[in-house]
Amino acid sequence: MAGYSATALNAAVGATAALGTWISAHTADPGTTGANEVTGGTYARVQTTWGSPSGGASTGSQTSINIPASTTVTYFGVWSTQSGGTWITGGALSASETFASAGVLAVTPTQTGITSP
Repeated sequence: MAGYSATALNAAVGATAALGTWISAHTADPGTTGANEVTGGTYARVQTTWGSPSGGASTGSQTSINIPASTTVTYFGVWSTQSGGTWITGGALSASETFASAGVLAVTPTQTGITSP
């Protein structure tokens, strides 16, 4: 089956990583707009550093995001700036995390290339 080359996939991931380095936490699927972002307490987006794309993917440095009490986090997101900005992409956490009291969510974000047709 024909598809994109590894070079093309790596270029796509590299370009996406260049657009956004700020990681967010979400209580439900953020869709294509970054909806359902956590609010309250000392929550704020944190910055990651993306690794070099390889195999059509790039992994960011682990981040630690402050999460307020009574919050369940199910997704992470990638933004262009710490506040406001442009939504880039996101993904589901490997498992949801519930915070009965305020805590810290550790996220190691990963971006993957576009899907071959």
